[in-house]
Amino acid sequence: MTTIRIIGGGRAGLSLAGALEGSEFVVAEILRHGESVAAAASGVDLVVIATPDAAIEEVAREIIPVESTVVAHMSGSLGLAAVEPHPLKAALHPLAALPDPVTGARRLRDQAWFAVAGHQIAGDLVVALGGTAFEVADADRALYHAAAVIASNHLVALLGQAERISAQVGVPFEAMIDLVRATVDNVAELGPATALTGPAARGDEATISRHIEALPPAEREVYEAMVDEARRLARQSNPHRRSEGGPR
Repeated sequence: MTTIRIIGGGRAGLSLAGALEGSEFVVAEILRHGESVAAAASGVDLVVIATPDAAIEEVAREIIPVESTVVAHMSGSLGLAAVEPHPLKAALHPLAALPDPVTGARRLRDQAWFAVAGHQIAGDLVVALGGTAFEVADADRALYHAAAVIASNHLVALLGQAERISAQVGVPFEAMIDLVRATVDNVAELGPATALTGPAARGDEATISRHIEALPPAEREVYEAMVDEARRLARQSNPHRRSEGGPR
């Protein structure tokens, strides 16, 4: 058995604790905000700091180092330097949305992907959860995390826009969600460039102009930015695509 102590009683920490129930990793007492963490590394094999990113370095400095204990964090954007001065370091970032501890625990057990770095114990934990680990170097972690934010958080923000606009014309948001699911399936099967459809993909600038005119002013900037990204993606699959023209 491997003993782990989690610092942080938020969604990430509680999701990890719940996911590890019944595994070879035994979760010791979870330390929450305001509790002393000085002795957190004593008597355990692994400490996982599951606090907000801005607090990780301070929390790590407050922990008295133990030569045989690995200290890890769950940040996607920070490297191993965030857990100085501990001799054994690791990073473990679940590439999963954890909206609440129950859903989060289920997702972490559902063949999740994890970005790991440092000590092998991080990879061992991923194996215990039935997940897949991939390594991200310290120098690349901010860029990796940016990609994750785009794939998850920015998608949610775009769907918020779709919900607002569809509501204005009485279209059920459920219909848009079904469209999203089919689109994601297409991307998984074909890749983004080939899966792209719509006016930007076919060079239909007249339709794009009608969209912009119809949209409320507050919604136009995001739409225009995403049209530019769609045009850029379309050029990947067809570098000679016309920039203007009707449906094809």
